[in-house]
Amino acid sequence: MSETPPDRLSVDPDSPFYDADLLARGIGIRFKGAEKTNVEEYCVSEGWVRVAAGKGVDRQGKPLTLKLQGPVEPYFRDAG
Repeated sequence: MSETPPDRLSVDPDSPFYDADLLARGIGIRFKGAEKTNVEEYCVSEGWVRVAAGKGVDRQGKPLTLKLQGPVEPYFRDAG
């Protein structure tokens, strides 16, 4: 596996950017210098993250999200 996280990744299995192997390895996200644990999806090149907005869900049972703009720094939690 590569030592750099992908440019875009999602935790939603229905998304084309979902990758179970990478998520199992463990990816951490720093957004604007702060550690975020509620990130649903991120994109480094476009500079945004989608975070869960409380405990609300939509009609399909997926969490409601907010799109936040800013610098995104993904990293692997383990050594590889």
